[in-house]
Amino acid sequence: MRIPIALYALALVVRAVLVLHFPDPAYPDSFYYADVARALHEGRGFNVDFIWIFAEVGGRLPQVPALPIPSNAHWMPLASLVQVPFLAVFGENPLAAAAPYAIIGSLAAPLAWAIGRDAGAPPLVAVGAGVLTAVPAAVTVFMAQPDNFSLYQPLVAGALWMTARGLKGSRASFLLAGLLAGLATLARNDGVLVAGVIGLAFLWDRWKSWRSEGVRSPRLPTWTVLASGGLFVLAVGPWLLRQLAVFGSLSPSAASGKVLFIRSIADWNSITTPATLDYLLGQGVGPLIESRILGLVAAIVIFSVLVGVLVLVPFMLVGTLARRRSVAFGPFFAYAIALFLFSAIVSAIHVPGGTFIHSAVALAPHAYILALEGIMVAVGWVAARRRGWDRRQASRVFVGAAIGFAALTAVASAVAVHASWNVKRQQRAQVAAALQQAGASPEDRLMSIDAAGYRYDTGHGGVVLVNDPLTTIEQVVRAYDVRWVVLERDDAVPAVAPILDGSRPAWLGAPVLTLEPVRTTGASSRTPSDAPGLALYPVCSSAGDARCSATTAAVP
Repeated sequence: MRIPIALYALALVVRAVLVLHFPDPAYPDSFYYADVARALHEGRGFNVDFIWIFAEVGGRLPQVPALPIPSNAHWMPLASLVQVPFLAVFGENPLAAAAPYAIIGSLAAPLAWAIGRDAGAPPLVAVGAGVLTAVPAAVTVFMAQPDNFSLYQPLVAGALWMTARGLKGSRASFLLAGLLAGLATLARNDGVLVAGVIGLAFLWDRWKSWRSEGVRSPRLPTWTVLASGGLFVLAVGPWLLRQLAVFGSLSPSAASGKVLFIRSIADWNSITTPATLDYLLGQGVGPLIESRILGLVAAIVIFSVLVGVLVLVPFMLVGTLARRRSVAFGPFFAYAIALFLFSAIVSAIHVPGGTFIHSAVALAPHAYILALEGIMVAVGWVAARRRGWDRRQASRVFVGAAIGFAALTAVASAVAVHASWNVKRQQRAQVAAALQQAGASPEDRLMSIDAAGYRYDTGHGGVVLVNDPLTTIEQVVRAYDVRWVVLERDDAVPAVAPILDGSRPAWLGAPVLTLEPVRTTGASSRTPSDAPGLALYPVCSSAGDARCSATTAAVP
C-alpha cells in the first residue's frame, strides 16, 4: 500500500500548493460552479441571480425577463454539490470550496498506478504513470480549480478500468463501471459516452463468444449490463427528472440550438443569430466540413500540447500500437475514439473554447501508461542494436526524463497562468471597490462578459454582454434593469469597442472607473490618446440620475 499512498500524497501536495497559491475560481466555468455552490449553501437552491449565457434561458431574450433563474441548464451539478459540505463546515471561503477537488482529484494518481499494474505494465511504468497523473503537465493548473476536471478524471478512468476488468470476468467491476459512469455524467454530459462504451463492451463480449462457436462462453451475463445500466440511472436519474420538471428538457441548452446549430463560437453568445439546423446547413457543405475538420485538429492539438506536452505523443502512439489488442485498454481506446469523433462532429465549434480539454483530461492516466510503455519499447529497440546500452538503466533514464519534463512544464505553465489570473482578479477587485464607492446597491445588476465571475468577485448579479448590435445590448440592459456595465477590451464583443474608445451611447454615463490595458512590453505610462483596457459605466436610463454626472476615476 505504500506506493498508492505515496502517489496520493504527492498529488494532494501538488494540488494543495496550487490552491494556496491561487485559491479562487479563475474563469467562467469555475466561477459558475462556485456561485451555484454558494446558492445551495445559502438555501437558495439551484437558482442564480445572473445569466452567464442566454442559452440557459432559451438562447434569446425571454418574453418576461427575470432574475433569478433556475441554474444548470447547461452545466451538470456535481462540481457544485461537492463543495456544499465543505462550505457548511468551514464557511464560504475559497479554500473550503477548493478542498474537495484536491481530495477527490488526487485519487487519479494511485488509480493510474492500479490500472497499469492490473494491465501487466512494468512497475516503472505503473509508478511513472501515477507520478505523471499527479502532475499532469500543462493541465495541472486546472486540477485545483472548482471545476469538473478533478472529478471527471478519476470517475471516467475508474469506469473504463472497471469495464476492462468486467471483460476479464469480474462482474462486480462491471456493475461499478455503470455507477462511476453515472457519477461522471453528473460531472459532465460527456459521461454518457462512457455509458455507451460500457454497452459496447457487453456487445463485444457477446460477439467474441459467438465468434468462438461455443468454445468461449460470455463472461458478462445479460443481467450484468442491466444492473450496470440500472446503477447508471440510479446516479443520474434524479437530476434528469429535475431537468424535465424545471426546463421540460433533459438538455435545456442543447434544446435551444445554441450548442449544436451555431456556425462559429461568436454565435454562442448572440441572441439574434439563428440557432437552427437550417441555419447550420445554410452555410454550405464546404464550410460545414471545414469546421468539423478544424474541430478535430483543435482537439488533437489541445490534447497533444496540454496532456502530452508534444514529446510524449509519439510514445503514446507506440504504446497504443503495442497494446492495440489488449483487453485492458479496449474500453479506453473506445472512449478516446468516441470522444474525438464527438468533438469533431457534434461540438467542433466549442472545442477551441476549452470544452474538449475538460473531457480529454480523463484520458491522461491510460495515456501516460501507454506513453511510458512506448518509451520502454523504443529503448528496447535501440538497446537491441547498441551493445553498450543497459536496457533497464536506459529505461529509467528516459522515463525519468519524461516525468521531469512534464513536471517542469506543469510548474512553468502554472506560474504563467496564475499570473494572468491574478491580474484579472486584481482588476475585478478594483471594480468591486469602485461600485461600492459609487454607492451601488447590493441589488444593482451588472452587465459584463463574465456574469458568473463578476457575481463571485463583486456580489452583483446581472447578465452577460451579448455578442449583438449595440441596439440589442441596450434592449437587454433595459429588459433586466441593468444599472452598471463593465467592459474589458481584451474580452468583449465588437459592438462595444467604440465605447471604450470614447464614443458612448446616450444610455451610458461617463465611466466611474477606468483601468489601463495590461502591458507586457514597452512603457507603462498612459498617454491622453490611450483608451482604457477596462471601464465601468453607469446606465443612465432616467433623467437626473446622479451617477451619470460622476467623475471618471482613472487607475494606472
